[in-house]
Amino acid sequence: MSVATTLTLHYRPSAGEGQAQAALAESWAFETLVAQHEKRVYNLIFRSVGNHEDAADLTQETFIKAFRAYPRFRGQSQPYTWLCHIALNTCRDWFRKRTRQAKYHAFSLDSRAESEEVAQYLLALSDDSDPVAEFERGQLAAEVHAALQALPEALRTVVILRDLQQLSYEEIVQATQLSLGTVKSRLHQGRLRLRRILLPKLSKEAAQ
Repeated sequence: MSVATTLTLHYRPSAGEGQAQAALAESWAFETLVAQHEKRVYNLIFRSVGNHEDAADLTQETFIKAFRAYPRFRGQSQPYTWLCHIALNTCRDWFRKRTRQAKYHAFSLDSRAESEEVAQYLLALSDDSDPVAEFERGQLAAEVHAALQALPEALRTVVILRDLQQLSYEEIVQATQLSLGTVKSRLHQGRLRLRRILLPKLSKEAAQ
């Protein structure tokens, strides 16, 4: 079932709702928003939770929440940044329900060149391709995916947003409600952790 169909099934206007919401339900505005961003939101959620079934459910939940909140959206941020914030909160609730919140570990903030190497490595996983085909592209892609899942949630989120979805720092700050300094710190720590996990594969590729 598509997200658009699910939204239609979940929309049940009450007698007290005004004409504005009724008009919104009948308009193409939100359906256009879904068409433009559904794939990217799904990719974000899939890389956060690690499996396709839960990602599909959480993507629908994200757009249902966005649909209900859409009348209050005033364009203070880009539409995708706004959706990103809703998606991340939805994922966070999912982790809480399963008592799988990761612990935050501090790492040294040196070796910045090495963390940039991991960033370039991750960009090979394009957000423009189908996530299922991307995941099955080869053993290397599977290992990168597994490495991402091994990161604490706090680090994994900023790595996905910056290195895979290529959001700007300002957009990440808006989506996560974190300070710029915290975003940069977590991004650097996440990249360093990934490099430790992926170093054998990086070395193998360099030798070929």
